Amino acid sequence: MAASAHAPTASEYIVHHLQHLQNVQQTKIVDFSVVNYDSMVLALLLGGLTLLILWTAARKASCGVPGRLQAAVEMLVEMVDNQAKANIHNAESRKFIAPLGLAVFVWIFLMNAMDMLPVDLLPSIWGQIRQDSHEPLRVVPTADLSTTMGLALAVLGLRFWYSLKIKGAGGWAHELVSAPFGTSKNPLFALILGLVNLLMQVIEYVANTVSHGMRLFGNMYAGELVFMLIALMGGAAALSLSGVLLPVGHVIAGTLWTLFHILVITLQAFIFMMLALIYLGQAHNAH
Repeated sequence: MAASAHAPTASEYIVHHLQHLQNVQQTKIVDFSVVNYDSMVLALLLGGLTLLILWTAARKASCGVPGRLQAAVEMLVEMVDNQAKANIHNAESRKFIAPLGLAVFVWIFLMNAMDMLPVDLLPSIWGQIRQDSHEPLRVVPTADLSTTMGLALAVLGLRFWYSLKIKGAGGWAHELVSAPFGTSKNPLFALILGLVNLLMQVIEYVANTVSHGMRLFGNMYAGELVFMLIALMGGAAALSLSGVLLPVGHVIAGTLWTLFHILVITLQAFIFMMLALIYLGQAHNAH
């Protein structure tokens, strides 16, 4: 942040870095009229980078000794393919779902990895471009609830599509009113059980989708906050002329959290992909 009349307090610093570049000022956590331009643009750019990486690896693939990129992508392909086979037994569906799972894993990993950049790096560059140091910019798309819930809703849409494709409209409709408690030959009991089953199915779909998006968002949001707190420690160290404990603590804390966060961003990408495969596998299976 550029110099101002007074240095921002810790709370002002964090509040500023938690604001999105938006079309309007956001006033609540969930507001469908708000567009977070930073999350949208960065997600699209990283999505393009994902496709470029995978396309480059496929184009340069050879039968000889693989390069580092080809070896890494081949390991990912084998991992995703094994998980897809374990959860989705329809070979025709796997032709689309397995590559999609690979792309989702790499895409989410790259979006998560934006958290590894210095907190003020891209916001400072953006402030220089816009000549406004107070204009906010958040660089971790997966720390934005609209991004993660959008991904989760996309998976939900695919669940609906494959449920209709594999089971047919009648078969899926029958499943919605007959699982998990079954049905009855008595018309009254059948109606009651059907309504209860339908309610349980709706709750299951909603709970799965919300938890799918919230899990990724919560972990990345928490990681982002920790990096901000470490950055505050570094700012205090830069202003402090007495002693060396604070600067050393800043370096140690930043290094340790970064090393640990590599595991977090990878694990969260894997979990999101795995849950997507599991949910799509459930769409293929009868209750």
